[in-house]
Formats: sequence, C-alpha cells, structure tokens
Amino acid sequence: MNTERTKKKLTLAEAKFKAEHFCAYQERCHQEVEAKLKEWLIFGDWAAEVILHLIEHKFLNEERFAKAYAGGKFRTQHWGRLKIKNELKKRAISPFCIQLGMKEIEEDDYQKVLETCMHKKRKETKAKTEWERNNKVASYLIGRGFEPELVWSTIKSNSQETD
Repeated sequence: MNTERTKKKLTLAEAKFKAEHFCAYQERCHQEVEAKLKEWLIFGDWAAEVILHLIEHKFLNEERFAKAYAGGKFRTQHWGRLKIKNELKKRAISPFCIQLGMKEIEEDDYQKVLETCMHKKRKETKAKTEWERNNKVASYLIGRGFEPELVWSTIKSNSQETD
C-alpha cells in the first residue's frame, strides 16, 4: 500500500495564489520561490510567469529581502557581517542588494553586539592561559561572521581594561 500522497497538478492561477501566500508569510528570495515552485511541480514558462507575477505585485523583492535578512540575522542571531554576506551570496542576491542590506546594521550596534558576545563567551570559556582564552573567544566570534581585525582589536582593548 502506497502511503505517499500523490501531488495534484496545480493550475497557473492556483500556483500564483499559493506563491502569493508563500511570499506574504515572510520575505523570500527568488531562489526560495523557485525551489518551492519545483516542489509544486511548476516548471519552465509557468514558473517564470509566477515569479514575474510576484515581482509585479510586490510579493517578491530582492532588495527588501536583503534588508530584512541582514537586519534580522544581526538582531536575533547576532551574526557578523561576513556570515550575513556569505549567506546572501548563497541565495544569489545581487551585490548591490547585499550592500543595501548591510546598511541595516548600525556601526554602534554592531560594536555593542560584538562586545556582548565576546564578554559572554569569555565567561563560559575555560582555558589555562589568557592567551588560550583569547584565541578560543576570537575563533568563536570569527566563526559567527565578525571581521578578524575587528575581533582582535576588540579583544585587545577589552583585555587591557581588565588588566
């Protein structure tokens, strides 16, 4: 007995309607919409027509997606700029839109988040020496997408304050 549901072929109008709801729920990039259309077995000209419809009716906007993604990942996940840029590139967002998205991150807020993450990680990091602790904290912050030069300068300025 086959327990898999057989997928019903959608009409073009149904695909547009379903895609509108998919995009209205949260900001989406073109790549996510294309993947969802494939999942719904919508290909070729129909897929292009659905995407064009979404763009024309402002359900799909790469610039808006980049801003929402960058701002959201920074504020909620405390990701650094490098990680956010790489994730946007993976989603085939244009360099111009990535640049606009990065403007959502204020420099003062960025430095505060970096310092907060650094202090939190320093408290929970066990190490035999201060040098070892600093390396572990730096590796963690760089892994979160913060720029290595900024990480090290922040660590150095904060370790001088605690001396």
